Amino acid sequence: MSTPLIRRLAPYLAARFRQNERFINSVPASSSSSSASILHRSTPTSSYSPEPVHMTESCVRRMKELEATESSSDGKLLRLSVETGGCSGFQYVFNLDDRINSDDKVFEKEGIKLVVDNISYDFVKGATVDYVEELIRSAFVVTENPSAVGGCSCKASFMVKQ
Repeated sequence: MSTPLIRRLAPYLAARFRQNERFINSVPASSSSSSASILHRSTPTSSYSPEPVHMTESCVRRMKELEATESSSDGKLLRLSVETGGCSGFQYVFNLDDRINSDDKVFEKEGIKLVVDNISYDFVKGATVDYVEELIRSAFVVTENPSAVGGCSCKASFMVKQ
């Protein structure tokens, strides 16, 4: 008959949980905390080093172009997150952001920062982010993802390994 209610509500609830988590993490722990301490908390201090999320030269070049056209002096970050949805079960979401949350993993290449939240990181560790220009669109895409077993031809959604 129709899709069960829980399946229809799952993408909405996941997005709301992510918004609430970002809101909670954006509130400083104390009035003396600064953006430098947030950056410090998001960077691992032990010998553990997360498996990187890679950026291609095309991705870095496009981010530098976007920074050059940005009027503010603060550099923008490329945020990659994973949400439920798309034709394969999960979809990649790219946003330009200006802050790093305490649970974010930060990957840097040539001064350009790619930020991935802790939940999404499990789906994209070891992946490669590229910027592609095609006849019908130009976009940031994940070209290689070791955690994915399949996806749609537009490379916007994927299925995870079991």
